[in-house]
Amino acid sequence: MKSFLALALAVLAVAHNIAGVRAGDADPLQDFCVADKASGVNVNGFPCKDASMVTANDFMFRDLDIAGDTSNMLGSNVTAANVMQIPGLNTLGISMVRIDYAAPLGLNPPHTHPRATEILVVMEGTLSVGFITTANKLFSKTLEKGDVFVFPKGLVHFQQNVGYGNAVAIAALSSQLPGTQQVAQSLFGASPPLDASLLAKSFKIDASLVKLLQTKFLAP
Repeated sequence: MKSFLALALAVLAVAHNIAGVRAGDADPLQDFCVADKASGVNVNGFPCKDASMVTANDFMFRDLDIAGDTSNMLGSNVTAANVMQIPGLNTLGISMVRIDYAAPLGLNPPHTHPRATEILVVMEGTLSVGFITTANKLFSKTLEKGDVFVFPKGLVHFQQNVGYGNAVAIAALSSQLPGTQQVAQSLFGASPPLDASLLAKSFKIDASLVKLLQTKFLAP
């Protein structure tokens, strides 16, 4: 337990330094701006809660040490600790996630974070990770417990469990709300659906195959 928390805190500290050099979000102009998610005011982020109403609970999140449910088709689960769970992160330009991967081959599929760089540390197990540049070059490594890998802001990246047991990673991201866009889900599960002929031409496949893939991703 102590080693788990120590590694998680180390990742958060490194990510905080990254955010300080080039933050994904704007720098705060006050000590804190706890998110008032009940406000009807529309701003980029969240308006500040009245400081007299702020408590220590606004700055904490429990149970990141509890394994997420990986009994799904991908065999993975992401537990977020961003401004939606920790209102005190508002304007601070940082957040965390825990990622659980089932064995064998639990997958956090190709996706992007449009607003954040990510730094990930393997807590348990063995992961194959990588990202693809805008020049379509793949950078990938196999990571063991204690290894760290960085995914640059906005680039498509992935992680997959290639070990014999379950795997766990902790990641920090340089935004209070990084956003996640899964590549396959976005293209084949868009609502309303993208035209099948457009995707067929883009992927150089038959429109009938596109329609089949859309049935896998579109909500029933």
